[in-house]
Amino acid sequence: MASDDPPEVSRILPGGGSASWVRPALWVLHLALPMLALWLLIGRPSSDVRWEHHHAHFGLVVATAVVNVGLGLLIIRAASRRHDARLFLVALGFLVAAGFLGLHALATPGVFLEKNAGFQVATPVGLFLAAVLAAASSIEYGDKSAATLFRLRVPLLGLAGAVLLGWAVWSLGGFAPLDRPITPEESEGPLLVTAYAGAALYGGAAIRYYLVYRRRPAVMLISIITAFVILAEAMFSVAYGRSWRASWWEWHVLMTVAFAYVAYSAYVQYRREGSPLGLFHGVALSRTVEQIRQDHAAALDELATAMRRHAEGQQDRELARVAAGIAKRFDLTERQLEVLERGADALALEQTQRRRLGALVRVGRQAMVISKEDDLLTRAMAICAEAFAPDRLALRLVSEVDLDEPLAGAALRSLEAAEGDEGRRYVVPLDVKGHAAGILEATRDHGAFSESDRSLLRSLASQLSIVLENARLYHQLDGLFRTYMSPDVATALLADPDQAGLGGSEREVSVLMADLRGFTPFAEMSTPEQVVAMLNAYYGAIVPVILDEGGTLVQFVGDAVMAVFNAPTRQPDHARRAARAGLRMQEATAQVAAGRAEWPRFRVGVNSGPALVGNVGSVEFRNFACIGDTTNLAARLEGLAEPGQVVIGPTTRLLLDELADVTSLGPVTVKGKRDPLEAFVLRRLRS
Repeated sequence: MASDDPPEVSRILPGGGSASWVRPALWVLHLALPMLALWLLIGRPSSDVRWEHHHAHFGLVVATAVVNVGLGLLIIRAASRRHDARLFLVALGFLVAAGFLGLHALATPGVFLEKNAGFQVATPVGLFLAAVLAAASSIEYGDKSAATLFRLRVPLLGLAGAVLLGWAVWSLGGFAPLDRPITPEESEGPLLVTAYAGAALYGGAAIRYYLVYRRRPAVMLISIITAFVILAEAMFSVAYGRSWRASWWEWHVLMTVAFAYVAYSAYVQYRREGSPLGLFHGVALSRTVEQIRQDHAAALDELATAMRRHAEGQQDRELARVAAGIAKRFDLTERQLEVLERGADALALEQTQRRRLGALVRVGRQAMVISKEDDLLTRAMAICAEAFAPDRLALRLVSEVDLDEPLAGAALRSLEAAEGDEGRRYVVPLDVKGHAAGILEATRDHGAFSESDRSLLRSLASQLSIVLENARLYHQLDGLFRTYMSPDVATALLADPDQAGLGGSEREVSVLMADLRGFTPFAEMSTPEQVVAMLNAYYGAIVPVILDEGGTLVQFVGDAVMAVFNAPTRQPDHARRAARAGLRMQEATAQVAAGRAEWPRFRVGVNSGPALVGNVGSVEFRNFACIGDTTNLAARLEGLAEPGQVVIGPTTRLLLDELADVTSLGPVTVKGKRDPLEAFVLRRLRS
């Protein structure tokens, strides 16, 4: 798992993040020196000294070819391992250049062969073919194109070998035009064309690789860029150099430097990483680099999981198996594996902490849920049991704890955490308003709890204390609210207190209005106790009916009651619910009033339509209300009803449709309405 992003990368090339222009300028200056030297040698022939040493030439060219072959094989190995088309093309370019350099070495007079025209011009041909492959390798291929190129690697290698073999056979066979020495005048034109074309290809490849480097700096990218620039310069030296003179020796040296620089960079990386497998990952296609990163992340995650399980006392052999597999897969040295294990250990700890912190957040959310105390604690502990496994957690309320237990009793009395069993047991009290409410007990089979573990357990106990406190507070508020307002309104306010703000929204509702006909005479003839007893008896019968139908009780005003349907909870069948509630109210109150002829009877009006639903009042005092013409008309319809009747408006009749068995009261005029409207006495609701 070699890294291709060493810290010194940014100090070598422009765009690497260095704030200084000095180093990039020096890099450019060094690369410009060969061209300056060539210009001086060509411009001043007297300085272009002659040195003809056949064995030195042979040794230099063969050494360069051998270096190329080694690099090519090394890069092909990396390409095959990752199925990367770019690395394969780079390797093929190195091998082609090596092959033609070898042929050129054989043309050294007096070593193996006498002077041979084909072998003599092998170098510019090989460099040009390598330039074509370099330019091709700089392209960022898509998945399909890269896969196709890589599948053709064997035919391409065979083609390159055939070209080399064919060139050697043609040269040795003395076939035209390689059957005689080529004069400088004859070679000048083709060499210049080859030089400019090859230099353009190398230059274009260097620019493309530089753009890759800007996105993801890597040492081997720098060496490839530098080598391509030097080879572009070597092309000009081949074209303009004079045989056996300094200008001619220059392109030999440039080629050697170019390929040796890549080899040296690979060697330095190998010394640092200890493995050859990751040396050229930085040069690969983006898809390959991304896949490598994913593989490394997966391996690290796999090792982290194995280390976590090992630390928790599970699957002791798994860690050794996983570590050995990763070391083999990525060809890691012992030192690299040790570093990886340290990173995996840190990652495992981070994963565990993240999982447990996530549990704390989820437990905190439970504190905002309106539910029973037992249900809340059960859900919270289920979350914690999963997140803190394999540690075992137990929660006991104070009524379930024996104060004679050493750890539990001490924690409850002092409201401080207690530790036992050599650090494998940790007890934290639950604190509600400064009073002990229970304990959270954590037990571990292997090893003691670390300070970070204990800190998390204390935080969890605090969250559970909040859950417990909120559950009890909600229970108290819920019981209090529901005795003074509709349960639906109480639930909405407990879930979202912002709904208590003044104002509201328009909604389609059905409003039920009911009052007692003859209540005033009854009140005059009865004592206050008798009046209150009568009202409580009636309301005790009708309130459950309204709530059972999903109605929201808005208010009691003396003998009158008002309920609204479809607010605050949505009820598509609100008209049917309100009508059914009215009929059931009459049945319930008739049973209550049986045998009490002096008690007044209810009359009910139901109307449907738009109304403003919300809170009305002031900052100091407010009521949930349903305001609008729909509510006013419900009150007028109630006034039209006889005791024991339910009168509905035209909109409610329309919503009930065939369900309603009604008797029309005909067009009636009501207060507040300019035009008469039709009202109906509701007899029953059909199934």
